[in-house]
Amino acid sequence: MAGVIGALVFGTYSLRGQMQTILEQLPEAATNLSTGLARMRISQIGTMQNIQNAATAMERATTQVASGSVDSRQRATHVIVDQPTFKLGGFLLANSMGALGALGGAAMVGFLVFFLLLSGNTFKRKLVRLTGSQLSKRKITVRILDDINESIQKYMLMLLTTNLLVALLSWIAFRCVGLESAGAWAAATGLLHIVPYLGPGITAVATGMAAFMQFNSFAMALLVAGASLAIATLIGTLVTTWMTGRIAHMNPAAVFVSLFFWGWLWGIWGMLLSIPIIVIIKVVSQHVEQLHPMAELLEE
Repeated sequence: MAGVIGALVFGTYSLRGQMQTILEQLPEAATNLSTGLARMRISQIGTMQNIQNAATAMERATTQVASGSVDSRQRATHVIVDQPTFKLGGFLLANSMGALGALGGAAMVGFLVFFLLLSGNTFKRKLVRLTGSQLSKRKITVRILDDINESIQKYMLMLLTTNLLVALLSWIAFRCVGLESAGAWAAATGLLHIVPYLGPGITAVATGMAAFMQFNSFAMALLVAGASLAIATLIGTLVTTWMTGRIAHMNPAAVFVSLFFWGWLWGIWGMLLSIPIIVIIKVVSQHVEQLHPMAELLEE
């Protein structure tokens, strides 16, 4: 834990300059984004107006053919759609509170992990004693715990490998495009990739906004966001799927259902813990005769 925390602190300290630059550019980003959204709104209203004018002209032509005369007093009816305004301040405030809540939850998880590690094999010995005095049951319990431990370790190795690949490829892509603070954005991309589906989406939106702020072009924003999503999809489809199959031999449909259920139940933390939970269920089902049908459903 000390090594992990030290690595995070060192990485944050090394990228502090780029992160400070990103924070300083937030007011300018808000202005540029508001201007771009206003231009898009005007363009949408103009397009809608053209469609309405065309529909009115077709209606008048149809009326002329049907009645043989044109009513000069006919007027076109214009419909103006009231577009909701985007409140950037409220959006940032809501997401800041969510980020603080996530940091608080991460701190609690860190303390829990620390105390569990401090207890050593205490709970393992207690579980073995709770299974009874029969040696066969104790051996099965020890085997289940060892298999769970091995599976979770392999899963953590898979997470580390895929996140490092995502961060490296994102850094190369951002440098090729010319995005400022490419290292900080690549590090954030690798960290958020831990959260399935939601993390890459957040990264794509954030990097797209950064690209729009820098280049003042929606095309560049779409390019950067698309590159981020393409890298996450490539790693998730090829590397993650291959490594997950080698580690747990899980059914992809069961994995997706687990992500959906635990994400609905616990939010982001549920999505993070869904794979370890389903792996534990599969390992236990393989060693308990009454749960073999469950293991059969979860396997490939």
